[in-house]
Amino acid sequence: MTDRPHLAVIGAGPAGLAATLAAAARGLRVTLVDSAAEAGGQFYRQPAAELRARRPQALHHQWRVWERLRDDLRAHLRAGTVRHLTDHHVWLVERRPTGFVVHALLGPEQEDPATVRADAVLLATGGYEQVLPFPGWTLPGVVTAGGAQAMLKGTLVVPGRTAVVAGTGPLLLPVATGLAAAGVEVAALVESAGPRAFARHLRPLVSQPGKLAEAALYAAQLARRRVRPLFRHTVVEAHGTERVEAVTVAALDTAGRVRSGTRRRIACDTLAVSHGMLAHTDLAESLGCRLDGHVVHVDDEQRTDVPRVWAAGEATGIGGSALALIEGRIAGSSAAARLSGTEPDRAEWDTALKSRRRLREFAAALDAVYRPPAHWSEQVTDETLVCRCEEVTAGAVRAAVDDLGAGDPRTVKLLTRAGMGWCQGRICGPAVAGLAGCRPTPSRRPFARPVPLGVLAQEPDHPTEEGPS
Repeated sequence: MTDRPHLAVIGAGPAGLAATLAAAARGLRVTLVDSAAEAGGQFYRQPAAELRARRPQALHHQWRVWERLRDDLRAHLRAGTVRHLTDHHVWLVERRPTGFVVHALLGPEQEDPATVRADAVLLATGGYEQVLPFPGWTLPGVVTAGGAQAMLKGTLVVPGRTAVVAGTGPLLLPVATGLAAAGVEVAALVESAGPRAFARHLRPLVSQPGKLAEAALYAAQLARRRVRPLFRHTVVEAHGTERVEAVTVAALDTAGRVRSGTRRRIACDTLAVSHGMLAHTDLAESLGCRLDGHVVHVDDEQRTDVPRVWAAGEATGIGGSALALIEGRIAGSSAAARLSGTEPDRAEWDTALKSRRRLREFAAALDAVYRPPAHWSEQVTDETLVCRCEEVTAGAVRAAVDDLGAGDPRTVKLLTRAGMGWCQGRICGPAVAGLAGCRPTPSRRPFARPVPLGVLAQEPDHPTEEGPS
């Protein structure tokens, strides 16, 4: 069985799981490589077994879908058609004449190297949150909305007793609902988008009644707990000494500016904030894959423009778990056919392709609705840290722009060191670009994460983990 083509799937969230199962069911050897200790990704994150959670399904609204994915994965693991490598942090996918080499760092310390050799690669690397800076955003107790959700799902711990959930995006509703259900007092749900924005994109939004019903369910649960959303509002500042003690919120006008006389102070010990999601494209960029803006370009089969490289899920555009599952199945099926030297059966995908198109239109509408306030940078004081890794303030960025006479994120980076720290500009990049008055541009990084020099200096014969046979 070792002559069967071998596919490496990177990422074990919804897209990666669906791709793995589709490819393995059609005869490929598959190695599923993921940084987490368990499959599921952020969306299907599970409490550690040691916590003995009695009702983990209470933290999820698609538990049956997860159970089917989990059970199918276990069946393939038992059959030996899939190998699941956990705690493998991929930092590079190397393209060679004979195939691909996936380079990873092992374990929580990420010090020991490992490699996986494969005939093809499928990137299901997901996305990460965007948080734009504001005065006080570095205080302890200010967390990302996704971080608060991860704490609750993965450790059954809440970040505080009284929380404000703020920013923009569909993630805010489930986070606020989850925190409230766990006993946290949600003092406010602050959303910068307004009802009129939804009305302008009504057609694609109403095409997904299931998603609208899901949002309505969250809203009803919050209403029962007397949590009233503040639409067209934003957090202006977080206050505190040792940790956040309160936030100031204000209403926004139609242009996205703070309306005078509308500021109010809300006491809290936690601020969960998010301004949307960004696609993880580092591995795709290092392979030379074409990007459409800030997402990986793919065709109808989820193929990138690099031969034998597929991509699915949030890396190809933020769209949620339902879309990721569809794209994963299409990508896995395409990889199985193409690597076996056959044409995919497009009839098999007909329904999936139609669903994908509608979900992509829905995602595009949400992206248009949930845009950060156009003038968010006006509330950022010169003393506010923008790049936390290198401790670069907004004032330093503005001074660099004034010296240059025009905004250029790369030159600002050279002058201020903004984006040269641990995150390599993934977190502060959009903020620096916003302060510089220009659009953020993706920067091609050689590695997807920091790598110890000792690993780079090693001979290329460190442990290799082949796929299932």
